[in-house]
Amino acid sequence: MAERDEGATGSQSAMVSGEPVVDIDTVAEAAVADQDVAIARKDSGKPEKPIHALASMLGPAFIAAVAYVDPGNVAANLTSGAQYGYLLVWVLVLANCMAVLIQYQASKLGIVTGKSLPQILGERMGSAGSFLFFAQAEVIAIATDLAEVIGGAIALNLLFGLPLLVGGLIIGAVSTVLLLFQGGKTHKIFERLVIGLLLVITFGFIAGLFMDPPNPLKVAEGLIPRFNGGASVLMAASMLGATVMPHAIYLHSTLVNDHYAHKAHKPSIKEMLHGSRIDVVWALALAGSVNIALLVLAANSLHGMGGTDTIEGAQHTISQVLDPTVGTVFSIGLLASSLSSTSVGTYAGSEIMKGLLHWNVPMWACRITTLVPALVVLALTSNPTEALIIGQVVLSIGIPFAVIPLMRYTHNKQIMGKYVDGPVKHAICLLVVAVIIALNLVLIVLTLMGKA
Repeated sequence: MAERDEGATGSQSAMVSGEPVVDIDTVAEAAVADQDVAIARKDSGKPEKPIHALASMLGPAFIAAVAYVDPGNVAANLTSGAQYGYLLVWVLVLANCMAVLIQYQASKLGIVTGKSLPQILGERMGSAGSFLFFAQAEVIAIATDLAEVIGGAIALNLLFGLPLLVGGLIIGAVSTVLLLFQGGKTHKIFERLVIGLLLVITFGFIAGLFMDPPNPLKVAEGLIPRFNGGASVLMAASMLGATVMPHAIYLHSTLVNDHYAHKAHKPSIKEMLHGSRIDVVWALALAGSVNIALLVLAANSLHGMGGTDTIEGAQHTISQVLDPTVGTVFSIGLLASSLSSTSVGTYAGSEIMKGLLHWNVPMWACRITTLVPALVVLALTSNPTEALIIGQVVLSIGIPFAVIPLMRYTHNKQIMGKYVDGPVKHAICLLVVAVIIALNLVLIVLTLMGKA
């Protein structure tokens, strides 16, 4: 008891102005323990920091994932489910698996080199080649924004009865405001805004499944690869174009570096790659689930019903078959999808122009370049959903221009050093590229022959 009192007295005397004096021996022991843990993690091939530290690395893939749940996906997946039931579920699963691989490769290229894919392309191509490559990328960007602006205009029409052209102008204005937070010290705010919109999208598009759950066996049957005529091949290509997004590939290689642009500590390449794997899997799993949920919702609740070949018709049918509230929530998800994806698309267009042509064009100018064609289509078209589907077909044609150089560069030891892809992984990447190109060639042939 005397010793305890003496210890208590000693402890009190160690207080200076109410603050305890640091025990040097305790600190040293803790430092040695932390070092042992770090060495053990390093020897096992894991990052030296614990998993919870990886939270600060998450974000880039979630921004890129917004491109995978844009209004083009909504149109393609709803149309597929309404027309073919569960037939093409396998296309979405396959496309999402390919997207995980492709987006990780894009992030890996950016992390290891510190440069974006457009930057590397610009360095390795001549002026004429860079301009031609930029030209096709700009066409893809216009097709992308066409889908996103039309989707937002439709959402505002469904929610508030606004004319499509007015809705398109509002989408353009609000997305421009979102882009003010992109880059610089406010980039983190931009990330959080986009991720918040992604969560709204998720809830808005899966709410209907809780009201009318599908038959799991029928969903499982849709995992068997098959087609039903040339029109289903065209639909599959459109779904692929809506799932594997060229501008998301270009942008992701930029985002992984922009994420750390204004941070005091930047993790090692090994840590960043480990964090990126988690980031990509979580983000694409979420986006893929939303896409599959859209198709399953249409197959389960809209299959065989008239008037469901447009987003507006599908929303009205959802409201009638399920509940008006579900229809409203769906429209809100569509609006969030448009705002987030059109902002991310413009961001990607700016980075493509900067990397290939070394032009630092103001963001508002990039916004106008892709917005005007979309507004023209809104003013002239009588079926905006059909224009949206056609835009997705154009996107699918542009995919090889992004994935082929990506896979080449990640297999180039001069560029990647010790992080170069091994022969097995490169073979898998080539197989993915071959599937994408083959499907696109079939699409082009069917379209030219008028059979699609």
